Amino acid sequence: MAKKKSAPVTELSKIIPAPTIPQPITETIEKNYMPYVMSVIVSRAIPEIDGLKPSHRKLLYTMYKMGLLTGNRTKSANIVGQTMKLNPHGDAAIYETMVRLTRGHAALLYPLVDSKGSFGKHYSSDMKYAASRYTEAKLDSFCQELFSGIDKDAVDFVDNYDNTMKEPVLLPTTFPNILITPNTGIAVGMASNICSFNLAEICDGTIALLKNPKTSTDKLLDIIKAPDFSNGGLIIYDREQMRRIYETGQGSFRIRARYTYDKANNCIEILQIPYYTSIEAILDSIAALVKDGKIKEIVDFRDEIDLNGFKLTLDLRRGTDPDKLMNRLFKLTSLEDNCKCNFNVLIDSVPRQLGVVDILKEWIIFRTECVRRELRFDLKKKQDRLHLVTGLGKILLDIDKAVRIIRHAESDDVVVPELMKGFGIDEVQAEYIANIKLRNLNKKYIINCIEEMEALKKAIAEYEEILGDELKLRAKIAAQLTEIKKKYAEPRRSQLIFASDIPEEEEETTVENYPVRLVLTKEGYFKKITFQSLRGNDEQKLKEGDSILQLFDAENKDNLLIFTDKAQVYRVPVDDFDTTKASAMGDFLNAKLGMDKDERPIFMHVQNTYPEGENMVFVFANGKGVRVPITAYEVKGNRRKLTGAFSKTAPIVGAFYEVEKHPLELMLLSDADRAIVIKSSLIPVMTTRSSGGVTLMSLGRKETCVTEALTDFAARYGDGKGYRKNKIPAMGVLLNEKNIDAMQLRMDDTL
Repeated sequence: MAKKKSAPVTELSKIIPAPTIPQPITETIEKNYMPYVMSVIVSRAIPEIDGLKPSHRKLLYTMYKMGLLTGNRTKSANIVGQTMKLNPHGDAAIYETMVRLTRGHAALLYPLVDSKGSFGKHYSSDMKYAASRYTEAKLDSFCQELFSGIDKDAVDFVDNYDNTMKEPVLLPTTFPNILITPNTGIAVGMASNICSFNLAEICDGTIALLKNPKTSTDKLLDIIKAPDFSNGGLIIYDREQMRRIYETGQGSFRIRARYTYDKANNCIEILQIPYYTSIEAILDSIAALVKDGKIKEIVDFRDEIDLNGFKLTLDLRRGTDPDKLMNRLFKLTSLEDNCKCNFNVLIDSVPRQLGVVDILKEWIIFRTECVRRELRFDLKKKQDRLHLVTGLGKILLDIDKAVRIIRHAESDDVVVPELMKGFGIDEVQAEYIANIKLRNLNKKYIINCIEEMEALKKAIAEYEEILGDELKLRAKIAAQLTEIKKKYAEPRRSQLIFASDIPEEEEETTVENYPVRLVLTKEGYFKKITFQSLRGNDEQKLKEGDSILQLFDAENKDNLLIFTDKAQVYRVPVDDFDTTKASAMGDFLNAKLGMDKDERPIFMHVQNTYPEGENMVFVFANGKGVRVPITAYEVKGNRRKLTGAFSKTAPIVGAFYEVEKHPLELMLLSDADRAIVIKSSLIPVMTTRSSGGVTLMSLGRKETCVTEALTDFAARYGDGKGYRKNKIPAMGVLLNEKNIDAMQLRMDDTL
């Protein structure tokens, strides 16, 4: 039997790899990263001047082409499938986009999609929408104002992703939809959060700007009072805050729930909540407050959402003041929330942050061009028709001659040239006349042609007059806005209240205040000692091998920030700790605060307020350091634990509190017996807590880490004169013999 030939073996060692060409990071960013960034900004996340993102526009235009503006509803799955011809990002993303635009979802003040079926609710994370095969939809009649003029060359069209059909670049909205439809988007390096406004107020404000482009912000504030949300709520109105938003496009305002008190059933009925929260978040926070005993006035609470709309009911104990209870809930839950505005809009594919005033001005520019293009389209149609009718008029002067020319023509091909020659008309006019039926050449037809000619001339004159006069063009836009307001305007849903009208509830002070001495040890033991107790004995008892990390005086009403080596910070009132004696061990913080296993405190500070210009300074074992503003640790409510207090990229070797007016002097010591002394003001302030900071001490080849950072180094190492540095990063200076001995003694003490 013949042996089979074995296949040739490829020797991998003989394969020569292709040479790699190094690519500079700047080139990588420019060629690879920047196109992605611009795609997200321009084609995904940021709305344009028509108030729509590309995903919204593709969906709505598909529904328009399907005849769903005037036709009956169709299955949502059908709409999703058709939209994929313009938007290839998957059916789930398209359907989620449509859900938010529907009347049933109730996210928009003026819904764009008329829906049938379950589309969930934007104020509930548990109420999910049904699958697309079960629901139906069509365009709401309100969308007539989005597509008005789209078939009259009002906007540009471009090819879709596979060049098989055309889609509009923008929709020619007849009103400033950018301020009517709320939009939130997160791009790369920027975000957009545009809240909705009342249609009637926006129309009036735009008309005022059309009439007088120099209309002041104060005047617009009188017309467009504030944002307006689909689920109402009470906006706590601050005119200066609103002015900032209207002028810059950035700022925030507070909005709270609206409620009524049912005296007969002794319950509070919450009927409207802030737009950016959910009923589940509110119920969870109320449940936590009741469980912790911080709210004792509530007997029961439940979600009573039904076909009539939103309702959250709180059953109260007898004798409870409902207004006082709600004021506490406003402070402790998201029943009162901050609405942040960040009006980033694409103008000619360029992202710009604009205030309300500038957005309206940009929309007027956009809309003026749309109307101008529509008028040119209609003018061209009228001119073409007049051209035909004018030629017909010449024929009607001698119909017999025209009939004679046609009758004596040898073939169809010579009819048009003979008519052109006989009456002095062009080919288009002659072609039109040749196709007129003989029975139409009667007296009435002739009279109608003459009348049509006059009407066409009048219409053309009007179009040319409007196109040549900017004021008349603006007046036409204003007339359209007036008609839209008359047709679709609704009363404000979000009512305005003033901060001065809200009674300030004085919190009952139950905490006794007195001076105390606080002690924190390296092993994590904490003592709160009264001064009366210290009179007898101030010698601190410590666990064997333990030492005092911090010791300072405070008051019982103070609040503490306690930082740990696991990059966490705990907010604890001093009153939470029982007083003890100096001779006691104290509270073990790991157990007292419920810390993670092996977590230990490294720094504590009294923090009752969070002023600007005060920072936390962190130094890490890799020689880096960072300053974080103390405002970064301010949180709303009674949140006790904050994760990500500082960077975890390297172990922490020092934490300090600094007031910028009085910078600290820090000594950094390395494991190679080197040191530097720098001022904390040299360290940059980073706004994010997780920043890894900048290099403070350059470590040599034999150095592996910074072992400690100190502010009270004078007793051990002298005044630090030889180690001071004025720039960072700085190389460490070798400790002198005396200082090395001091460092050795310190290390022996900690072992």
